[in-house]
Amino acid sequence: MADKIIVNRRDFIKTATVAGAGLVIGFHLPFRNRLQAASVGLERSFAPNAWIIVRPDDQVVFKVTKSEMGQGVWTSLPMIIAEEMDLDWSTIRVEQALESEGTGGSRSIRGLWTPLRKAGAKAKDMLLEAAAQKWKVGKNECVSENGTVHHKPTGKKIRYGDLAIAASKLPIPYRVPLKDPSDFKLIGTDALRIDTPLKINGRAQFAMDVNIEGMVYAFVVRCPIFGGTLGSIDKRRALSINGVLDIFEVSNGVAIVGSTTWAALQGRKVLDISWKEGTAADLNSDSIDRLFKEQGKKKAAKGRNDGNTKRALRNAETVVEAVYQVPFQAHAAMEPMNCVVDVQPDRCRLWAPTQSPGDARKQASEITGLPKEKIDVNVTFLGGSFGRRSFNDFISDALEVSYHMKRPVKLIWMREDDMRHDYYRPASRHIMAGGLSKDGKLEAWKHRVVAPSILFGQMFKYPIPLKDKLDIIALEGAKNVAYAIPNIRVEYRSANTAVPVGWWRSVYDSQNAYANECFMDELAESAGQDPLQFRLTYLTNSPRDTEVLKMVAKKVNWGQKLSNGRSQGLACHASFRSHVAQVAEVSVNSKGMIRVHRVVCAIDCGQVVNPSIVRSQIESSIVYGLSAALKGEITIENGGVVQGNFHEFEVLRFHEMPKVEVYIVKSDEHPGGVGEPGLPPIAPAIANAVFSATGKRIRKLPIKPEDLRS
Repeated sequence: MADKIIVNRRDFIKTATVAGAGLVIGFHLPFRNRLQAASVGLERSFAPNAWIIVRPDDQVVFKVTKSEMGQGVWTSLPMIIAEEMDLDWSTIRVEQALESEGTGGSRSIRGLWTPLRKAGAKAKDMLLEAAAQKWKVGKNECVSENGTVHHKPTGKKIRYGDLAIAASKLPIPYRVPLKDPSDFKLIGTDALRIDTPLKINGRAQFAMDVNIEGMVYAFVVRCPIFGGTLGSIDKRRALSINGVLDIFEVSNGVAIVGSTTWAALQGRKVLDISWKEGTAADLNSDSIDRLFKEQGKKKAAKGRNDGNTKRALRNAETVVEAVYQVPFQAHAAMEPMNCVVDVQPDRCRLWAPTQSPGDARKQASEITGLPKEKIDVNVTFLGGSFGRRSFNDFISDALEVSYHMKRPVKLIWMREDDMRHDYYRPASRHIMAGGLSKDGKLEAWKHRVVAPSILFGQMFKYPIPLKDKLDIIALEGAKNVAYAIPNIRVEYRSANTAVPVGWWRSVYDSQNAYANECFMDELAESAGQDPLQFRLTYLTNSPRDTEVLKMVAKKVNWGQKLSNGRSQGLACHASFRSHVAQVAEVSVNSKGMIRVHRVVCAIDCGQVVNPSIVRSQIESSIVYGLSAALKGEITIENGGVVQGNFHEFEVLRFHEMPKVEVYIVKSDEHPGGVGEPGLPPIAPAIANAVFSATGKRIRKLPIKPEDLRS
């Protein structure tokens, strides 16, 4: 990015081009640089983080600054602008902005809700003023509707496109009112997704679709052992294959480049590489389990300490203890890592499915030596991500190859590369203790999280002076447990290994919610109380959690005995400023095989922009969470990952998909996230349902038939 430039009224800019392009409205995001000045012209009069253009032909272009990975930002973000501007939705055209922001943490809507509304409201105000001046009437006599301005007394009307040039010459309004939610016409409706037709007819551009003249194809072979380095390469057989152009060392391993994908693949198969194994060669899942147990006995960093938990546990009539475990998880996005890079002497161009375009630009600058303003990062559609594409290791591979070859390159990872060289969801161990009084009241809660740290792991080494390396991210969903218990202590103990870890859909919330909500069921049983009523008793300070629990319980007729050998389990969890409750309906056969028949979910995510997108994201989270709860796990042997493809790292199949019902609480609260909050409750809901069906507590994921047969 260029140096920061201060712009007056800096959340909003506009410009008229000399060619009469129209009104260009931009606004900055509070967590990025200010607007960057450029020559006057439609293509880059200014380079804001996000912008809209009203053209004289009445077309409105919205530049999306978030990566579209299936979560619907190509539709939901333009809907916010269109609502405040009273646009004709059919005139909206969406493009990916060159200056795209990072995408993650379910922050797209909740982070851009206010900036987008303000930008739209100011743009509309300027268009109204332009119409008033044209007609020589008061602005209060003008109203906007469906992309036009109407003069109420005379019935005159004029299109926004006809006002664009005049509006762009007006002073920028300092503050304008936003719409009252009761007046919303577009927000809150099931508007059809803008990107769907593109993906149906094949016009949607993924990085795999990008082709450049003179492009070559490359793979990078990595050491199968974490931390291993290159020993030697025997290139002779590979170089003898027709179409193999070059083989050379790069930072992450050995690159093999071909004139076609097939040539590079065939060369890769016969490439003879020896590796220096390093210190992690003896690492395996059993040794990691032992490490977690050992670390769990040591002093831990304090994340929350209400009351006196030690004394409350000592004085409790009943103390309940349990240990829960979850494994490493791969992201396993359907599109493996890939990108196209063209390093030229004076410019670098990238086409990449990335969640972190700013980091990609930084990498490109460091590898090529070019200034950042000479680097173009074109964010393509992402074929799934779940956090994986926030790490740009595949982009650095391509940058090195293109820089070496002096040609554009399409770099592709095989599925096995993706599975065995991921940044995995951390495994974790949860040591729980709860104290109940004589009358069954929950007086004490203790939760010790033992897990590798993403913040203090291999990828990030932040110079943060936190005592005992307290990774506050690792305690998300644990330290902020919503239950009103007089004595609560939450601790963290790091247990870093050579296994690289990173963001995964809902990250630590996916683990901490599992421990919390399974343990609440165990405590309810010890207290002799219904799991729903037990939770509601301690949610007196959380009306939104209470609401979703009551809603989901009503939808499933909680407490009513089911037929056909089915049982129910429930769980609730708040994350990313949204509140979710779920009930899973399961059956378990004599062989210990679990079938999830139905999942009912209630969500309070504040103001909803597009309900159909919310429902689809919750369904997606549930499927993803079901796979992790019932099937997938990453295991380690001889310093590397065992699983290489979907026959070993299984995911839910079509015939295993349960019926999913999603109910949305009507709310005027600030929007919360929806891409991730639907995942944390599903594993504990299933585990609690399995206990109801079998009487066996599930304290380790994934749930395996042999665990239920033993």
